[in-house]
Amino acid sequence: MIAFWIFAIIVLVFGFVVFTGAPYVPSQKRFLRQAFEQLYLLSDKDTLVDIGSGDGVVLRVAASYGAKAVGYEINPVLVAITKFLSRGNSLVEAHVADVWRQHLPDSTTVIYVFGVTRDMKKFDTFFQGEANRLERSLSVIGHGATFPHRSPEAQLNAHALYIFHPLQPDEA
Repeated sequence: MIAFWIFAIIVLVFGFVVFTGAPYVPSQKRFLRQAFEQLYLLSDKDTLVDIGSGDGVVLRVAASYGAKAVGYEINPVLVAITKFLSRGNSLVEAHVADVWRQHLPDSTTVIYVFGVTRDMKKFDTFFQGEANRLERSLSVIGHGATFPHRSPEAQLNAHALYIFHPLQPDEA
């Protein structure tokens, strides 16, 4: 009976997430490495934020390049998996959080997002607001859906690189 309730809770948690964010789809390390080497050269000078960090594979791959990697995920089961798989790696942080309700770390240089079409306009507004707040450009590596009114700086398979430049107060 306990197994049933554990299973039911996990199904409910994963089901809830589908209505509030992108579904859990594990990223492939091979394609991540290509993106971090050909679209945005990730280094130990970077702080990568993964929105909807799932099981943390993006975070672990980013950390392998020396980057600080911060993940935001609304599914507590996936955050627990991330923390377990990343244990001992001081460059990886994972938080149960709704990214819409907070600011990105001030040290953020690059954002990774697996987007779904319904959220891309909202992400565009959010990322632009963060670039304005931080008063510097932010690089965004998008996987999947594209931003409706932006052209990527570069594209590689399903990944695209966008640059969000801060707007002047009269442009914002």
